[in-house]
Amino acid sequence: MPASTPVAHSKTAALARVLDAIPKGYCRYTQGNVSASKAESLARKFHLRYGIGCTPAQRVTRRKRGMANALLVMYWPEGCQQVEWLMLATDGQGMDGEKLLDIADKPGMAWLGYELVRRPDRGRTAWTWRRPASEMAEHYALIAEFGNKHHTNSLGSLLQRLANQPGFHGVREQSKRLFEEARRRGHAGDLPHLFYVQKVSHGEWLRLG
Repeated sequence: MPASTPVAHSKTAALARVLDAIPKGYCRYTQGNVSASKAESLARKFHLRYGIGCTPAQRVTRRKRGMANALLVMYWPEGCQQVEWLMLATDGQGMDGEKLLDIADKPGMAWLGYELVRRPDRGRTAWTWRRPASEMAEHYALIAEFGNKHHTNSLGSLLQRLANQPGFHGVREQSKRLFEEARRRGHAGDLPHLFYVQKVSHGEWLRLG
């Protein structure tokens, strides 16, 4: 099987891959951005150094040897000239060339405009994404302004934009609170449906060999 790594064209796909990787032990990270013209060469460099395109069997072998496993999450929208990337790694040797942070460090990991946070889930700890506090404050302020001025259409459009954001647990809970605030401010229209993030493809596969 040729070495490859998925390239996400949507924020939902990129952020979902991070959440899928954390329970598998990928608890350290580093991030950055690169021009689209250099993104493929960066991915190949990371594969040569850290094996980000290794097969599951190769990852088992690396783990047994005490080596860290790594994967690369790339957010590369169609036609975008800048690619955001996040490399996740397990515990182990071989990542000395990177300054890695732990996902549990404070302040928490932030990527693509969202914050990674813990949440309880049936007696265990899970992870989710949420909007930063500064963005939430802006949404509350807009809801108050539109509600006080009876700008019904503007408020409805704002609520729809909120509903269109990735439906991770943390984002959905924030959206519910914002919708409750809109009701408190007198919004009488229908509230948009909040969708859960379903199992999504991690992206289009980029050959590294």
